[in-house]
Amino acid sequence: ARSGGFMDVDEAELEHPPAAQRPADAPLPDTQPGDAADEPAYKRVRLDWSPATAAGGDGPADAAAASGAVKSEGDGAAGAAAAGCGPAAAAGVGIASSAGEATDPPAVKPEPSADAGAELGADAAAATPPPADDADKPRAKHAEVKPTMGAYTLREEYLIKQEAEGEIAFKYVENDGSDQNMIYLTGLKNIFSKQLPNMPKEYICRLVFDRRHRSTALVKRNGAVIGGITYRAFHAQAFGEIAFCAVTSSEQVKGFGTRLMNHAKEHARTRDRLTHFLTYADNNAVGYFAKQGFTKEVTMDAERWKGFIKDYDGGTLMECIMNPKFCFTGFPDMIRAQRAALDAKIRTISNAHIIHAGLSHFKDTASDKTRVPLPIAEIPGVREAGWTPEQQAVGAARTLLVFKDGTVEATPESLQRFLALALKEMQRNDDAWPFREPVSKDEVPDYYQVIKDPMDLSTMEARLRRQGYYITLDIFVADFRRIVENCRIYNLPETIYNKLASKLEASFNNYMASHVISDGPLLP
Repeated sequence: ARSGGFMDVDEAELEHPPAAQRPADAPLPDTQPGDAADEPAYKRVRLDWSPATAAGGDGPADAAAASGAVKSEGDGAAGAAAAGCGPAAAAGVGIASSAGEATDPPAVKPEPSADAGAELGADAAAATPPPADDADKPRAKHAEVKPTMGAYTLREEYLIKQEAEGEIAFKYVENDGSDQNMIYLTGLKNIFSKQLPNMPKEYICRLVFDRRHRSTALVKRNGAVIGGITYRAFHAQAFGEIAFCAVTSSEQVKGFGTRLMNHAKEHARTRDRLTHFLTYADNNAVGYFAKQGFTKEVTMDAERWKGFIKDYDGGTLMECIMNPKFCFTGFPDMIRAQRAALDAKIRTISNAHIIHAGLSHFKDTASDKTRVPLPIAEIPGVREAGWTPEQQAVGAARTLLVFKDGTVEATPESLQRFLALALKEMQRNDDAWPFREPVSKDEVPDYYQVIKDPMDLSTMEARLRRQGYYITLDIFVADFRRIVENCRIYNLPETIYNKLASKLEASFNNYMASHVISDGPLLP
């Protein structure tokens, strides 16, 4: 099948197409979609899209007319500016991305470039004066906006940097008879023949050198072609059919496949004035095309494309819509501008960007002094966030503690008495012996490299003696849960320590269930 096989450059080498679908000795078709034999179907098509985006023909001359520009060898800054590919143009786009986020990390992870939109958001927040009654309080800081960039964006930026340095280039290639383009097409033919072994070489050669086909070639600084995409452009119908897509095996899993597809879309959008891509993908290639914005749902009218491309058994027809106002090679700038605009908008309705000074109320945590609880209303920023004392009253849960001499409501005094009994019960448990004291660094040297927040029953006892640490039952429960969780993180499930932790947790849960009556749930 003409487009029955593709190389998913982010995954393992694919077989294209299945052997049962195209035997190696199968005769080549005498005609291709769009030949004279397809003329009746061509004439039946209702051309109801804008004639401004179609040249009205299907040959090289018509392609040049459709592109509205003289063919050039590279894609320089002037061409990008003419196509609207820049930060300013990207900022006006309402959709962040049609392609899936890449899952593989870049070969070299660059640092995200400075976010120009951060200053915009910071200025918007700084323009709001602080309340008059806060003049004597420490001035809150404004958070510097540094939006996190995903692996897809980081890899795109790395490849954009390589393009700017001349390490790689993406060339728009057609068979116009020029020596340079013939060299590129020959390199593409060799790549496709090697990466698509089930495709007859004569068939690949015929399509690559067909004057009705266009290609995007990935070229290294030394002029070697290391990957490419070849598609048939149907200018009158404003769509293209991808025939081949491959990257040489030594250059795969570096993000070239995604960047190559983005350039192919940009070439199709700006030079060929296409609005859609169609392709038949085998089962192994569906995932790759899905990441590039292709879907199994074809939205084009059937009369617009049927009769122009062939149907293949064993392949999945997929479609990608290319917005004529969308710059596919400017994703990072566009995403950065969108995030900056979103942050600036959030700052107008929220104070989440304001960073208050840390609390000094608990500086004596390590001492044996009794700590006085800090009222919620005195925490900087709580009232500004919309909190009211009424909310605290509504949200308070009523807790009853069960003792041998009866049931009492939880008060600071009764809570401390109850926690002392509960901790003593856990320490006496036969399954608690690994958790009574801190883990020894001498016996387990790497324990504190793995467990960053250690806890044990003796530490809980020391905190309980301070009288002011466990001011709520939730804090006590959270410390015990941490003992169990740390054990499960460090030890394998089949170890004795893991089993003892589970048994001790069950005993703790039973004790709490039989001695605590609460309107609100305890920590899980």
